[in-house]
Amino acid sequence: MAAHDYDTQAFLSIFPEPLQEALERIERFDELVEVVLDLGRVPEARFEFDFVPLSKGRVTKGDIDFIVRKVGEFDRDNRGGIEQTLHRISAIRNRHNEVVGLTCRVGRALYGKIEIIEDLVKKGSSILILGRPGIGKTTLLREASRYMSDTLKKRVIIVDTSNEIGGDGDVPHPGVGSSRRMQVPLNKEQHDIMIEAVENHNPEVIVIDEIGRIEEAQACRTIAERGVELIGTAHGNDLGNLITNPTLIDLLGGIQTVTLSDEEAQRRGTQKSVLERKAAPTFDVLVELRERDVLAVYRNLADVVDRVLRGFDVQPEIRRRTAGKEFLIEPLHQEEVPTSQRGTEQLWTQDSSVRLYIQGVSQSYIERASHSLHADVRVARMMEDADIVLLSDTLAAKKPFLVERAEALGLPLYTTSKNSLAAIKDLLRRIHSMSVDKDQYASWVHLMREAVVSSASRELPYSDAFERRMQHRLAERLGLFSESEGIEPFRHVVVYSPTMKPTQGPPGAV
Repeated sequence: MAAHDYDTQAFLSIFPEPLQEALERIERFDELVEVVLDLGRVPEARFEFDFVPLSKGRVTKGDIDFIVRKVGEFDRDNRGGIEQTLHRISAIRNRHNEVVGLTCRVGRALYGKIEIIEDLVKKGSSILILGRPGIGKTTLLREASRYMSDTLKKRVIIVDTSNEIGGDGDVPHPGVGSSRRMQVPLNKEQHDIMIEAVENHNPEVIVIDEIGRIEEAQACRTIAERGVELIGTAHGNDLGNLITNPTLIDLLGGIQTVTLSDEEAQRRGTQKSVLERKAAPTFDVLVELRERDVLAVYRNLADVVDRVLRGFDVQPEIRRRTAGKEFLIEPLHQEEVPTSQRGTEQLWTQDSSVRLYIQGVSQSYIERASHSLHADVRVARMMEDADIVLLSDTLAAKKPFLVERAEALGLPLYTTSKNSLAAIKDLLRRIHSMSVDKDQYASWVHLMREAVVSSASRELPYSDAFERRMQHRLAERLGLFSESEGIEPFRHVVVYSPTMKPTQGPPGAV
């Protein structure tokens, strides 16, 4: 009998005959996630996105007792299993310690899933796999164990707390290859077994599922410091969850508050008290399981954590499984830009940069926010060289002459009440939204090139001060003379070919 057929029959055999027949009639065992039975309720077969009632009748005490007898002994964590399979049976008890509910979860050894992280495993990196319950962390962990022990010929020991990796019974499931397994009597003893595995059995790799206690995080650090490779999993949606989790933050090196000197705080453009990484991360690589076939990979975890703590957006490498063993690595994700702002990205790319004159605002925040938005924003030393003026509310009130000067130069003026990275990001997005779109920019280029070909002047459409300044800069790059004519709201830019000179006003006057 094939292993798949054996696993299927072994799972079905624990249920009373009416439930067995109901499961066979569904003919969706390959998609089945779990069967749930609660005393006095209708039994359900649960799939990833739906569920199916298994009978019209309700679950009786006899149904539950039948399955309990088939499973045999439950551990102190109320988990049991079926010998030499990966299926897991979990019990719900009442206050008299009687079983009144069962979750019968189907376990499968899915081969050929390692390819999506094969390069990371081959490299010998310590890898932490992060994801919500039921998304496939343990499956990937099991495949990594098999690949390292059978293909890479490494000495692998699995610390198997609830027998999810190697299956129930004393003989591990074939899905883990030739990896050795140490079972854990109690969840709270897992960290002791991890250290025992290193001290007694000389492993090259330790595999651990569901790191969830501070003692286990500390044991992982001890193991890593002894030069042993680690492959582990933890519950969580993303890197942000891990950083804010006080129990597991030690896996990333821990976080401490550091007080900077006045000079250093000024150089960084930050407050004097900042968060910094305390030590080297236990793991080299973080893999987020976002969906069953979609992974986000963060390499060089030390650098990633440092950048996150300093407020930078860190973009992971996205890997998407396509068909069979094939997968695609997507280009680095670009932050989604609202429709009203998409033309601005094009303009900023074509026009080299937007120059800001700032007072009372951190230059460091400007640089970090522009990096996050993938925009070329530069800080101008003089207001006359700027396209936009950005002031803090406090400074604008204390030095009204700066506001008057910006108005006299026809420069857009923005103020902010908060000198924070989030506030500066919002401001830059607003500056994006007031820029011209791609088609309008192309029309300017067309008119200016006509001036070159015909050796004549060309008048651009009426525009506001910001657009006129952008037009003057474009003309300068194309080697043309330009000037502004007329009065608001009919003021506009006139461009001249290189053989001509404007008849009035200084070149580039707004």
